[in-house]
Amino acid sequence: MPEFQTNLAWDTLLELGEGRAGPLHARLSTALREAIRGGRLPAGGALPPSRQLAADLGCSRWVVTEAYAQLAAEGYVDARVGSGTRVRPLGRAAAGQRRSETQPVRGPRIDLAPGLPDLRAFPLGRWVSALRSVASTLPYAELGYPDPSGHPRLRQVLAEYLTRVRGALVDPAQVTPCRGVTDGTGRVCQALRAAGVGAVAVEDPGWHQLRQAAGSAGLRVVPTRVDGHGLRVGDLDDDPEVRAVIVSPTHQFPTGVVLSAERRGALLAWARRVDGLILEDDYDAEFRYDRRPVGTMQGTDPSRVVLLGSLSKTLSPALGIGWMVTPPAWVEPFRAATGRLVGPSTLDQLAFAAFLQAGDHDRHLRAARKRYRQRRDRLVRALTERLPDARLLGVAAGLHLLVQLDGGVDCAEVVSRATTGGMRVANLDTYRCRDDAIGPGLVLGYGNLADGQVEEAVALLAAVVADSRR
Repeated sequence: MPEFQTNLAWDTLLELGEGRAGPLHARLSTALREAIRGGRLPAGGALPPSRQLAADLGCSRWVVTEAYAQLAAEGYVDARVGSGTRVRPLGRAAAGQRRSETQPVRGPRIDLAPGLPDLRAFPLGRWVSALRSVASTLPYAELGYPDPSGHPRLRQVLAEYLTRVRGALVDPAQVTPCRGVTDGTGRVCQALRAAGVGAVAVEDPGWHQLRQAAGSAGLRVVPTRVDGHGLRVGDLDDDPEVRAVIVSPTHQFPTGVVLSAERRGALLAWARRVDGLILEDDYDAEFRYDRRPVGTMQGTDPSRVVLLGSLSKTLSPALGIGWMVTPPAWVEPFRAATGRLVGPSTLDQLAFAAFLQAGDHDRHLRAARKRYRQRRDRLVRALTERLPDARLLGVAAGLHLLVQLDGGVDCAEVVSRATTGGMRVANLDTYRCRDDAIGPGLVLGYGNLADGQVEEAVALLAAVVADSRR
């Protein structure tokens, strides 16, 4: 006999309209048969007890038992004592079609895509414990519509955490939980647009989703070059309409450089001079392997900097938890521009607050830093051996490397060939607006790369690069 899953199918909509011919038990069996064939009643789904369904339909129990008996005779359902009446799997063709519709798409065998942490290392037990703890003590009043400005407890805990760990200057009233840095950037850009700002500068190359968020908010996006010292701050004066800039000073994506102290000072001076705003994406600040990371720019001048962060690179992007620290003068304009937009659920906000307060986030980051540092060292050694002509850019930090290749390599072809071989890599061209700054290259993420696959991944990459030169 087939092994059934536990799956109730009591609330499935059944069409028994008067347009159907025949007695009620025949119409019921037809409706159930169509629901099974269409997949609305899945294999293993438990049908309602005959008494329950008869009461719901306002008919006699005999009508239901007759319909069930007919379907059992046709092989659509299986009735067993103690297990009720359950839907049987359909034939091979139908079952195969159903599986193809519902099975998730398999990821690549080797994942070198940037932007992901080690998903295998997610601290599920501690996160579930935090979630269970807050859910068991949550007052019923907290289950209503959440406050768009965020739960007060998380705002308080986040303010303390960012002050302690990132050297920020944070008042809980300035903290707004959101769904991530991209979400937060879009919200801030809406407020800028409402305040009359028409253009925002972005790093080139840079994270493309932030450019898209700014453009979707109605701002004109001005690509600004990045070199070995970070954003070229002097280029901001080339466009007098630019009064805001999105920058990742701690570890720039994808070049991996750190904004120099001189340029940090110059950028703050520019913001004061033009009455502008800096959107600081605190990207990869938790992962510096050769020294302690530099503190936030927000801590230097909270009146000119919006601090943006998230759990996407530390825990998981699936959590959808981020935050914004808005300058005091922008708190009300920001909330007026974004209206009733809400961030993470109340339960998730409180779970994160509990996770922080228990020290679980700090413990997870300490273990992650050690793991990523060792993985990066192995990757660098393998790349140096297999691709000796390649140039590795960026400081020892974060979850990705930029591998610059010579002009004879077609990076688009490398990405295509790697995909065919079951490996995912990213082309630098994905992240830039112009071709005049940095030559061809690949962005290799090692956050979600299994340790045992490092040498295999680099060997496959080297073979693909060699093939593309022929």
